[in-house]
Amino acid sequence: MASTIENTKRAVVALKSIQNTDDLIDRIRHQQEPTPTPTPLEHAHSLEGVEKRRAFLRKISNQQLDYLTPSTSPENLNQLEGNIENFIGLTQIPTGVIGRLRIIGSAAKGDFYIPLATSEGALVASYHRGAKACLLSGGATSICLIEGVQRSPLFKFDNIADLGSFLIWVLDRLEKFREITAQTSRFARLLEMKTNIEGNHLILTFEYSTGDAAGQNMVTICTDVICKYMIEHAPVKPLMWFIEGNYSGDKKATLLSFTNVRGKKVTTEIRLSSEVIQNVLKTSPEAMAEYWRSSTIGAIQSGAIGAQGHYANGLAALFLATGQDVACISEAAVGITRMELTDCGGLYVSVTLPNLMIGTVGGGTSLPTQKECLQLMDCYGPGKAKKLAEICGALVLAGEISIAAALSAGHFSEAHQKFGRKK
Repeated sequence: MASTIENTKRAVVALKSIQNTDDLIDRIRHQQEPTPTPTPLEHAHSLEGVEKRRAFLRKISNQQLDYLTPSTSPENLNQLEGNIENFIGLTQIPTGVIGRLRIIGSAAKGDFYIPLATSEGALVASYHRGAKACLLSGGATSICLIEGVQRSPLFKFDNIADLGSFLIWVLDRLEKFREITAQTSRFARLLEMKTNIEGNHLILTFEYSTGDAAGQNMVTICTDVICKYMIEHAPVKPLMWFIEGNYSGDKKATLLSFTNVRGKKVTTEIRLSSEVIQNVLKTSPEAMAEYWRSSTIGAIQSGAIGAQGHYANGLAALFLATGQDVACISEAAVGITRMELTDCGGLYVSVTLPNLMIGTVGGGTSLPTQKECLQLMDCYGPGKAKKLAEICGALVLAGEISIAAALSAGHFSEAHQKFGRKK
């Protein structure tokens, strides 16, 4: 993240605009010890603790915080355990709906109304238009292909020879690790183990299926038990080890996950007729195909992982509405969009998402509004995760169709002017 001399000079000017640089350096060198936090960390929520934190924040901010800290609290504060600490209130995000979006999938079959939580004007309108184009074209085919969630502990040894001895012992015990996984979790299943050696560092990547949960906590707990078994029984001990070596792709976009799978891999396709493109999308198949080719070259030049328009828009809105881990957008919003002219003068469009970290149980899925949003799509509870994944694929497809149409026809700015600005 190097900067040019000119940019560095601008940064120095910005620092000087805050205060004299010498004074700033002196303050940094003579920092005082911070005073203790006035409110202790609270895991198990109590009405008394909530009110204490609210009163404290009102006092120090001189703000009433009427919407963030309403006079009433959720009836059952215990429902929030496992989702939040130091609870003070609820952040409200406008939620809209798109649809009908017709999906022909292995798990998602039929017409769906999809809730999207966002504060970005024009987003729901755009996805709604894409959904209409899909509906009038007979529906999108969306298939969840494979799944796998990884945890990648790192082991450091004194030398490569010790690493090799440890690895030889580990390689013969995959079935034992599967037994440990089955004993640790009712839902996790250890699928495979991969190895990566770098000097005296060994990374073991354990890949699991996690049922209908997104599964990050599940795989962490299982891997921790496996690692402790290895440390106790292996003939050679590592100098140190860490439960995650920053290799699994958790909460970040990586080429490794992009070329494999992390979470669920979904591919979705549709054939749009020229009539639908002209009447609904207000452009032509040729213009959309040309825009896709040109924008893909732009994505390559920018160094993007994958080539797509705006997966993050729809996925983030759906994740917020349905209680998913929104930070996983950083890995979920990568993939490939493809657009090609068909022999009959229409347009073939496909999207492939290899890193959908989603669940229909656990996490925030049982919170009141999130549960209702999942129930709206019949995606709450066990046996529904693949269905939700296929809905994600169709949602992203609708968004890619609409944004490519708008950009190819020169309507993108007009749409944001109409829907995305306060009157």
